[in-house]
Amino acid sequence: MVKKRLPPSSSSSALRPHLWLGSKIIVSFVIFLCIFALLRLHSQSKHLSLASARAASVRRPSDPFVGLPKIAFLFLARSNLPLDFLWQRFFQNAYEGSFSIYIHSKPGIVFDESTTRCTFFQGRQLSKSVQVAWGESSMIKAEKLLLEEALQDPANQRFVLISDSFLDEKEGRYNPKMSPTIPKDRWRKGSQWITLVRKHAEVIVDDDLIFPVFNQHCKRRPALDLDGKMNPRKVIQKEHNCIPDEHYVQTLLAMSELEEEVERRTLTYTLWNESVNEMERQGWHPITFKYTDADPEHIQEIKGINHVYYETEFRTEWCKSNATYVPCFLFARKFSRGAAMRLLSEGVVGPFNPAALLS
Repeated sequence: MVKKRLPPSSSSSALRPHLWLGSKIIVSFVIFLCIFALLRLHSQSKHLSLASARAASVRRPSDPFVGLPKIAFLFLARSNLPLDFLWQRFFQNAYEGSFSIYIHSKPGIVFDESTTRCTFFQGRQLSKSVQVAWGESSMIKAEKLLLEEALQDPANQRFVLISDSFLDEKEGRYNPKMSPTIPKDRWRKGSQWITLVRKHAEVIVDDDLIFPVFNQHCKRRPALDLDGKMNPRKVIQKEHNCIPDEHYVQTLLAMSELEEEVERRTLTYTLWNESVNEMERQGWHPITFKYTDADPEHIQEIKGINHVYYETEFRTEWCKSNATYVPCFLFARKFSRGAAMRLLSEGVVGPFNPAALLS
């Protein structure tokens, strides 16, 4: 008797395709989770490993500059530059091949014989400029444009930022919304009036990660009326008092692991309003030197300052260069027109030696 071979069970044959399909779905889902995790880690590393990325960008191989180094004077102006007659005397005392000048002013401003008495300013405005508003990231954008233009000349080895009169207020505060791109422990504050070496200037120009965060969170907005409606005629408020020009460069260099290469002081002397009157301190700003303040003795006192006392840290920092005590300040602000006239008439503006900035 021959036994008939039974056909495969219909139930088992029906399960096999489903089991295979289920395994495929599970494998695909696992792969998806792995890809998602890798993308998330990549996104986090993009934000948290700025130091290594910036270091790689800055320390790219390049031939050392050979020749006479120059100092790039970067002027940030609202329109025309005031006290141009004083700058004329200043630059006349220097060898013309030892410095270069770049001016950022509002779009449409041209520096020529009809707009400035300083021959060194004529034709030095940037061809590309932005409308600048104090307390917004447009200040940073203007600085970056100045540095970008100045870096086109390989002879420029030092960069000095100088500006027209802008409104000043109290220090800014860290905005938690900047995290994780900018961690709170890397948030820094300093003077807007900075002096940079070429390597650090390149870091600022190359930055495309930290600046967008400042651009997003450092904005001014109209104050609100009692009914909650915006009133553009009222005092402008700022989110967390960000004040980008006092934080951006310092924070960027800290994020780029370059903080140890930076001196914690400015070369520009400023005398701040120290009034104990609360009403007066609400308009906290640098004192403007007038005619009576610009006597030779007072200017000599400023030139003779060789240490800075930090009240918040209860410490004194002596200004040194190669272990030698040197004057702390090469510039000062703010000066009225009358003060500038006295500086010229009494011969206070003497010969200018660019080597002081290059040592």
